[in-house]
Amino acid sequence: MDIYEPAEDSYLLQKQVKQYAFGKVLDLGTGSGIQAKTVAESPKVKNILAVDINKDAINRLQQEIKQNNLKKITAKTSNLFENVEEKFDTIIFNPPYLPQDKVGDTIIEDPALYGGKKGYELIEKFLTEVGEHLTQNGIILLLFSSLTNKDKVDEFISKNLFQAELLITEKLPLFETLYIYKIEQMPIRKKLVSLNVKDLQYLAKGQRGLVYKGLWNRNSLVKTHFAKEKEVTVAVKIDNPKTVAMERLNNESKWLKIVNKKGIGPKLYLSKPEFLILEFIEGIPLPKFIEKDGMDKKGKTEKGQKLIKKVLARILEQAYILDQLKVNKEEMHRPSKNVLVTKDQRVILLDFERCHNAESPQNVTQFLSFLGRHGYVEQDTAMELARKYKETYSEGWFEEIVKSVQSLLK
Repeated sequence: MDIYEPAEDSYLLQKQVKQYAFGKVLDLGTGSGIQAKTVAESPKVKNILAVDINKDAINRLQQEIKQNNLKKITAKTSNLFENVEEKFDTIIFNPPYLPQDKVGDTIIEDPALYGGKKGYELIEKFLTEVGEHLTQNGIILLLFSSLTNKDKVDEFISKNLFQAELLITEKLPLFETLYIYKIEQMPIRKKLVSLNVKDLQYLAKGQRGLVYKGLWNRNSLVKTHFAKEKEVTVAVKIDNPKTVAMERLNNESKWLKIVNKKGIGPKLYLSKPEFLILEFIEGIPLPKFIEKDGMDKKGKTEKGQKLIKKVLARILEQAYILDQLKVNKEEMHRPSKNVLVTKDQRVILLDFERCHNAESPQNVTQFLSFLGRHGYVEQDTAMELARKYKETYSEGWFEEIVKSVQSLLK
C-alpha cells in the first residue's frame, strides 16, 4: 500500500497544527508522519499517538522515531479508532476525501485518497466515533476539500453535537478548495458527557427535537458506594437548534412524570431544560407491525390477527387512561412513528411534547379515526363508536369499542 507523501493539503494543515495543537495529541491517518513530527516540537504538546491503517507507513515512522529519538511520538496500526482507547486534547485528521473514481467499470482502490463513494463517508464515520476519544475541552483539526461536499461535512458536525470554526481556506488548481476546521463539542454535548452519557449516536430529527441513542449509568448521579453500577441504553432528546423547542421539552417532561405513574410512555430518567434522558425503546412503528403480522393485502394469519387484536386493545387502554386523566396527548390520529410495538408486544406511546389538559379529550376517538381512515375497521362504524363514546366517556362504552374493533378488523 502506497504511503501518502506530503502535498499542498499536508503543508496547509501543518501551519494550523503548529498554532493550535496542545496536550495529548492523536494524529489519525498519520501517513508520512508530518503532523506528528511537527507537533513533537511544540512545548504545548505532551505526547503524540500516530496511527494509520497502512502498516508500511507505521513501520517507516517507527524507524524514524527510533533513529531521531522522537520520544514524544508513539506509532501503531489502527483503522480509525479501532486500536485507540484513550482520550485526547487534540485530534488531527487529514482524511482521504476524494469521491470514488473509476477507470471504465473498474473502481480505483486507494485508501490514502478516496473517502468513499461520495468522498465524505469516512469523515462521517470519524465524526460519529470521535466524541468518545476527545477530552471535555479538546479540539479536532480536520482538513477536507470542496470535492468532499462541504454542506454534508457541516451537517455531520452539527448532527454529532459539535461546532466548527473555519480556520483557513486555500484554492487549488482544477476548481478545488481546501478547508481546515477547528471543531469542538457543543455545550450540550459537554453537559451530557459530564453526566456520564457516552457513545452518543444520532437517530432522528423531528420538527421540534433531535433524538440520540447513548449509554448511561443511571446510578452515576448517586454519590454512594452502595449504588450498583448499571449501564442502560437511553434515548436523549434535545431541542432542535433551528426551532424554539425548549418549552416543548419542559412540557414533555411534566407529562411524562404524570403518565409514567400509569405505565404509559418511555421512562423518564432525567430532565434538564436543554434535554431529556429517556428509556430507549427498541420497537417498530404500529403500521409496520400490522403489516408484518398479517394485515397487508397478501392475506391474514390467525396468529397475526391475534397479536394485532392484543396490541390494538393495549393502545386503546392507554388512550382511555389518558382520557380519564382529562389529557390530550395529540398525535393519536397519526401514530405512524409515535406508537412503537416491542418484540414482546409491549406498546409504548412516544412524543408528549404537545400534551395538554382537555375537558373533552380525544385520545380514544383520534385512534378510532386512524383505524377507520386506514381501513383497519369500517370507517362508518368507527365514527359511530366515537360519537357514542364521547357522550359519556364511560367504561362501558370503552369496553364496547374494544370488542367492536377486535371483531371488525378487516
